[in-house]
Amino acid sequence: MLKFLKGVVGGSGPGVKDLPYNIGEPYPSAWGSWTHHRGTSKDDGSPVSIFSLSGSSAQDGHLAAGRNGVKRLRTVRHPNVLSFLHSTEVEIVDGSTSRVTIYIVTEPVMPLSERIKELGLKGTQRDEYYAWGLHQIAKAVSFLNNDCKLVHGNVCLASVVVTPTLDWKLHAFDVLSEFDGNNATATGPMLQYEWLVGSQYKPMELVKSDWAAIRKSPPWAIDSWGLGCLIYELFSGMKLGKTEDLRNTAAIPKPLLQDYQRLLSSTPSRRMNTSKLIENSEYFQNKLVDTIHFMEILTLKDSVEKDTFFRKLPKLSEQLPREIVLKKLIPLLASALEFGSATATALTALLKMGSWLPEEEFGVKVLPTLVKLFASNDRAIRSSLLQHIEQYGESLSAQVVDEQVYPHVATGFSDTSSALRELTLKSMLILTPKLSQRTISGSLLKYLSKLQVDEEPQIRTNTTILLGNIASHLNEGTRKRVLINAFTVRALRDTFSHARGAGLMALCVTSSYYDINEIATRILPNVVVLTIDPDSDVRTKAFQAIDQFLQIVKQYYEKTNSEDSSAAANVGISSIPGNSSLLGWAMNSLVLKGKPSEQAPITSANSGVSLTSTNSNESLVMDTPSTAPAGVNSIPDLADQPIPVSPTSTDGWGEIENGIHEEHESDKDGWDDIEPLEEPKPSPALANIQAAQKRPVSQPASLPKPQAGSLRPKNIVKVTKDEDDDLWGSIAAPAPKTASKSLNVKATASVDDDDPWTAIAAPPPTTRAKPLSATRGRGVKSAAPKLGAQKINRTPSSGM
Repeated sequence: MLKFLKGVVGGSGPGVKDLPYNIGEPYPSAWGSWTHHRGTSKDDGSPVSIFSLSGSSAQDGHLAAGRNGVKRLRTVRHPNVLSFLHSTEVEIVDGSTSRVTIYIVTEPVMPLSERIKELGLKGTQRDEYYAWGLHQIAKAVSFLNNDCKLVHGNVCLASVVVTPTLDWKLHAFDVLSEFDGNNATATGPMLQYEWLVGSQYKPMELVKSDWAAIRKSPPWAIDSWGLGCLIYELFSGMKLGKTEDLRNTAAIPKPLLQDYQRLLSSTPSRRMNTSKLIENSEYFQNKLVDTIHFMEILTLKDSVEKDTFFRKLPKLSEQLPREIVLKKLIPLLASALEFGSATATALTALLKMGSWLPEEEFGVKVLPTLVKLFASNDRAIRSSLLQHIEQYGESLSAQVVDEQVYPHVATGFSDTSSALRELTLKSMLILTPKLSQRTISGSLLKYLSKLQVDEEPQIRTNTTILLGNIASHLNEGTRKRVLINAFTVRALRDTFSHARGAGLMALCVTSSYYDINEIATRILPNVVVLTIDPDSDVRTKAFQAIDQFLQIVKQYYEKTNSEDSSAAANVGISSIPGNSSLLGWAMNSLVLKGKPSEQAPITSANSGVSLTSTNSNESLVMDTPSTAPAGVNSIPDLADQPIPVSPTSTDGWGEIENGIHEEHESDKDGWDDIEPLEEPKPSPALANIQAAQKRPVSQPASLPKPQAGSLRPKNIVKVTKDEDDDLWGSIAAPAPKTASKSLNVKATASVDDDDPWTAIAAPPPTTRAKPLSATRGRGVKSAAPKLGAQKINRTPSSGM
């Protein structure tokens, strides 16, 4: 029962087996008879320090002093006093002998002597760090002497430990006692355990045990002497051997020498109060002490002082000891930002100092604070985060970006500040690769769709550029639904010339994502119009884009023409699933040249003739150059083959895409009325064309003028595969005027006047310039149906 009560009084735990901490390796040095161990928590593995003191019996004087130290450490709380966590006292009986051990668990610390060796500071940086540490210990001693009326009794190098943030803390409270100088009747020793203190650390009155003189002296007299001993050991680099060594002042810095001598005055009443040392010493007035002191009282400073300080801090941090910056200043700055006492300018300093950290430490000390700051309502904080996102964006995990960062960043898309909207837009270049497809399709593209019609032309331009850069992170279905609509229907129609130029560049950058039908029917018609754009830069980009896409088309058909046409007819267009992979096939045909394609060649697409609407049951052939271009063989419209647009799309481009498809469904451009071939055997029309291709070319001397309503030519061109190039060259020659006239009659007779695509598809290239020039105000407006391309190009505003 008595042992149980002793355990309750002596500590806060029942025994070492139940101690919720693991005891690790000891440090080489510790104060007095204590052993200083490294340790970890059994709950979360967090580091701690464990001090142990053993005695042969419960009545051992060292154990009694140790119990006093445990009690004092538990009750005295100060930022510069070691933080107490746990304690216990254990008695181990081994036969006839017993051994009692006291354990104290504190925050993780290291002996000051060991930390100094580890840091290896020299010169000015060493003096600045020592000044900061002595400043902290002086505050702890002043707190004990002046505020608590306590006497530590043994301030020295061994009684100081250092935290992971390089703060100095006072411990070793075994001798600690109340100062009873006001008690005139007291006659016994004031310090019950003063025998634990080495004689070299005792002032003369304590050596003589003159308790009357001690009681008449100020409360700080004994500890001021101890602080002088600490200064000597610190700068001399050796343990104090005898009291006379204190007179050797060669190693003491000159700014500190006078205060050092006053601390070690032979007259107790004349010794310097540690509080006066803190306030008046010239030695403590340096950049490091001032910087850390400002950070610690940041909440007391006004906004002007804060802003001035944080603007200077990035440059100032380069002059401070690097270890102090990384282990002390960064945690202080992160905490100040997280709890709102620091201004937005502090973020620049935090990121600069954080760049000196290893990647793992950056993720622990800086990133959590940055993630929390994204939830801030302060626009200055949010703007600063977005401006510097390239410095830390790569360190953010995909899960953190998708779940914690993006929801807060996305609010900037609809912010009333155009500068914040633009910063939010630019940040997506870093964040998009870490977003899930669900977030991209369901949220990001919706915001980008709105920004493409933003009132600020720079934001519209940057939105187009962003879409071109993040296209690789969109899935195939999203790319088909979004890219062409965003770049042609919106960007190329923009009144801001730079936005049109961005649309052209984005189309070129993403050219590998479009199939051949999209290039021919949706991209090139919109790009060609910009070759007469009022802005020269746009015209230059338009010609570059045309060259690039025509090269793609040329390579595509060179590959298709090199294949066996009969085998291609049996394989390529027998089913819709085969054609649905045309995008991947077209890309492979450009990258992996010479690889046999599994898709069918479009035999009429590179013939150079216009496409007109015909009956799929008729037998179609290719005309000679002197006749009007006729129809082509029965081939399904591959532009309709890709995955259809989801009717539930909410990204802002779905509505545009749906509208475009509705127009195409009503168009009579020569593809919609033609059904896919379900049988592997070629149709009679295709068989006739293939047979004609195998016969040698026979050019007639003269050809009769075709009838206006005739669909079938009277002469058939006979070609062989070896003479394909000559045939396409002859067809590409300018058509006679009679052919142009018959085409116009045919087109107006067979096509609805409201169809915008037929007017583009039916006439030869030479007839396109007239309605386009009319649109630009260079002639009388034609009565012909409006071209679809005219809807894309509006009269440019003065902003161009």
